[in-house]
Amino acid sequence: MSDKLLCEIFKSSRKEEMYLYVDKRQGVKPVPEALMATFGKPIAVLTMILTADKKLARVNTEEVISAIETQGFYLQMPPAKEDYLLDVHRAQQNARGSAQ
Repeated sequence: MSDKLLCEIFKSSRKEEMYLYVDKRQGVKPVPEALMATFGKPIAVLTMILTADKKLARVNTEEVISAIETQGFYLQMPPAKEDYLLDVHRAQQNARGSAQ
C-alpha cells in the first residue's frame, strides 16, 4: 500500500451523502459504468492527500487507499437513517414484548 495518495472526492448528483473517492490522476475512468449510472453526475467536492494516519469523518483511510489501489475507486454509502434504525429497534422491542 502507498504511503500517500492524491485523492479526489466526488459527491453524487443522485444520492444524498454518497461519495466516490478516486486517484486524482485517473479520475473516474476505473469506475464501472453501472455504478456511474446509479451515482449520477460526479460533483467534485475536495482534492486531498490521503495518508494512513489521516483521519476521515466516516470511513477508514487505509480501506479507502487500499480500495483505490486495487479497484480504482472507493464508494462511501450514505449512513443509515436514524429514524429507520429507531423504527427497527421499536419493532424488535414490540415483537419481544408480544412473544412473552
